[in-house]
Amino acid sequence: MKNEAMPKVNKIIMDCIIDAFIILLLSITFVICTNRNVIAEPPKYKPLATDYSQHEHWLSLPSSIIKKVDIFYIYPTAWKNDPAISNVTNEPYICTIDNLSMLAGAKKAFRTQATAFETVGNIYSPYYRQADGAYVITLGSWEKQDDFVGGIPKLDVFAAFDYYIKHYNKGRPFILASHSQGSVIMRFLLAEYMKQNPAVYSRMIAAYAIGISITRDFLTKNPHLKFAEGTDDTGVIISYNTQANEIAGSNPLIFPGAIAINPITWTREETPAAAEQSLGSKLDFNGTLVDKFKYADARVNKERGILICNVDPTTLPESHWPKGIYHYYDYGLYYYNIRENAANRTRKFLNK
Repeated sequence: MKNEAMPKVNKIIMDCIIDAFIILLLSITFVICTNRNVIAEPPKYKPLATDYSQHEHWLSLPSSIIKKVDIFYIYPTAWKNDPAISNVTNEPYICTIDNLSMLAGAKKAFRTQATAFETVGNIYSPYYRQADGAYVITLGSWEKQDDFVGGIPKLDVFAAFDYYIKHYNKGRPFILASHSQGSVIMRFLLAEYMKQNPAVYSRMIAAYAIGISITRDFLTKNPHLKFAEGTDDTGVIISYNTQANEIAGSNPLIFPGAIAINPITWTREETPAAAEQSLGSKLDFNGTLVDKFKYADARVNKERGILICNVDPTTLPESHWPKGIYHYYDYGLYYYNIRENAANRTRKFLNK
């Protein structure tokens, strides 16, 4: 009887072992499949910043330091997307650091804008992988525009500025200067980098963030920042967007709550400044820089957050902007006033 029961017991034990093995195998298979799905997900593209220890990645590096202060200049949009030119940034609306049209456009902007500061400080200016400006405008809201420009363009400029501070600046006071897309990135630099690096911020004479909207909401969210009130206050932001009183369509650069300062009187009041009060303009006519004196007037419109200029549009260089939008000439119309003002604020900073 005992011998007859043994095979049955052994069969039961064997069946249990087989069942347990099957359950274990299914569990392992489930885990493996689950992990395989996770591993199989394509890695997200995480771009690296441009290497700013390489001199070829700088538009301007002074060969000698002869001024007591520096200028850090961020140029505006200097290219447009061209399907015939390949991009290797995994984003067709961001150019490569060696894009030929961008390099040429950056040099042109430097001649017409950054040189306003050349009598004041040593000018540093990085090349950066920038966005197609026309595409950015199609994004509509400033939040979407900031999100896009806040990707690779911001990554590069932050890396360049940080490298400049750590390797080139040597503790000197500095002026920030920018235009258009460069000023969009400047907003990030002011809001984030300066907040995180108060010792650096304490050396900032002024930030000329021209050609974009600095809004009251932006300043409220960044209480460490302040907008200029007069001709020689320091540690402040200077900004305006120039246009005629009447324009074709709407100005995509003006956001609600924008603030503007008059670049002739350097006040935020609406009192007009006549062209006779201006120190002079410098405009680019097909590669030839032309000085014009007693040429451009200026008046702040607080309600619209803009700077009104009544210059004769037929006397201006050609621009792709709609009629009456003088974005392309923001620096040129008030070139010598900007130069004199930067020198004035620098003197005030150094003598405090």
